Amino acid sequence: MSASPYLIGVSLKMYFSHARTIEWCHAVADIARNHPAVSDGEAELFVIPSYLSIPAAREILDGLASVGAQDLATEDTGAYTGEVSGTQIAELGCTLAEVGHAERRRLFGDTDHVVRLKTDAALRNGLSPMLCVGESTPQDPADAAAECIRQLDDALAVARERRRTGRIVVAYEPVWAIGADKPASSDVIRAVCGQLREHVHSLADFSESRVVYGGSAGPGLLTSVGDTVDGVFLGRLAHDPTALRTILDEARKLLSGGAPSII
Repeated sequence: MSASPYLIGVSLKMYFSHARTIEWCHAVADIARNHPAVSDGEAELFVIPSYLSIPAAREILDGLASVGAQDLATEDTGAYTGEVSGTQIAELGCTLAEVGHAERRRLFGDTDHVVRLKTDAALRNGLSPMLCVGESTPQDPADAAAECIRQLDDALAVARERRRTGRIVVAYEPVWAIGADKPASSDVIRAVCGQLREHVHSLADFSESRVVYGGSAGPGLLTSVGDTVDGVFLGRLAHDPTALRTILDEARKLLSGGAPSII
């Protein structure tokens, strides 16, 4: 198992008001400031709030967690009412942007072509695209892995043509597990992410890229899949900030071989 820090992140989607987002970020900052998994470099935190809360999150979490955006425009400037560009996102100090989430595809019509352009937009602005991949229905893990790899390679097609480089984060999120009562089984996650990681680590132009699991991820999961993923991507199960403390405890135990921290 790699000694690299685990990536542990949360997307707040549109669940919180701005005021609640600020409260939540302060609570997460307190946890990160005092947790040895963060101070010892065993875990790397990232938070993806709504656009309007990015500046406040950056200020509160400065030096403790990276901040990202939930989406970005395909273009950097122009007459695109309501859009937010990668240029603007990077200007605010963000380091990553989600691309291709199943909800963006289903609700807002993000096609494969749009995902390719958004991936390129992220990379040309120095952002790590957080590429969400996953099969629509439960299937054999080998078939699911092949589908995820296909989606990943397709998302990178334009960026490769334009010779972009940078770090990517691949989030394996089975569409059928998003918002479900429980994540995919540990066996499925291990099988799919194992193949995904092997493929991602072979991408010479995208060094230090990582694979995380999302899709109803929560406390306890990292312990059972931590040798085949580089981290976890959380949603509503991290609305209580103490869930992050539990997952940081897991990361510390997995990487240090010691007992979970009690803080």
